[in-house]
Amino acid sequence: MYAIRRIVTSNVTKDQFSRLKYTLPELPYDYKALEPIICAEIMELHHCKHHAAYVNNLNVAEEKMKEAIAKCDVNAQIALGPAIKFNGGGHLNHSIFWANLSPCGGKPDSALVKQIEKDFCSMEEMKKRLSESTVAIQGSGWGWLGYDKTSKCLRITTCSNQDPLQATTGLIPLFGQRERQLNILLHCRATEHYCLIVKYRDSFY
Repeated sequence: MYAIRRIVTSNVTKDQFSRLKYTLPELPYDYKALEPIICAEIMELHHCKHHAAYVNNLNVAEEKMKEAIAKCDVNAQIALGPAIKFNGGGHLNHSIFWANLSPCGGKPDSALVKQIEKDFCSMEEMKKRLSESTVAIQGSGWGWLGYDKTSKCLRITTCSNQDPLQATTGLIPLFGQRERQLNILLHCRATEHYCLIVKYRDSFY
């Protein structure tokens, strides 16, 4: 749905292509634009530090993979798989996440609404089921609304850690929620933290 951003031109040589790197996508809004639901400090931290770390680590892992392939070192290639999955998934998931957020709100197009009503009976039921699935994740992970190309229907599922939805399930990601997105907010008490997360989820749609 949202491809990992690469800078590609029509006349890229093999040597130039080997030097292309994944990049941190710019946000289409200011860090403070989502306040008071998500404060500017949290937005900047997650974008400039967390997401940037996934991008940087993915580039490092890919460079090591190129070296391993050049050396025909299959063991090294296999060992690098988890790092590419984790950091590549973190990059993909957060790129989708940022694009899903908007300070102005918005409504899904009529075709998507019709499909949601067909598969979940109503928009409210879809929201309820997605939130319940996300809350039930043990540890860190994502709750997703995805499209199943085979059955031509929408499905709700979860992925652990930073596992990317399409690569691990075949579903096309449409909308994702991070279970631990607000776990560093102000070191709140458990009850206060829960209330913040509930407010966050209610404002997400």
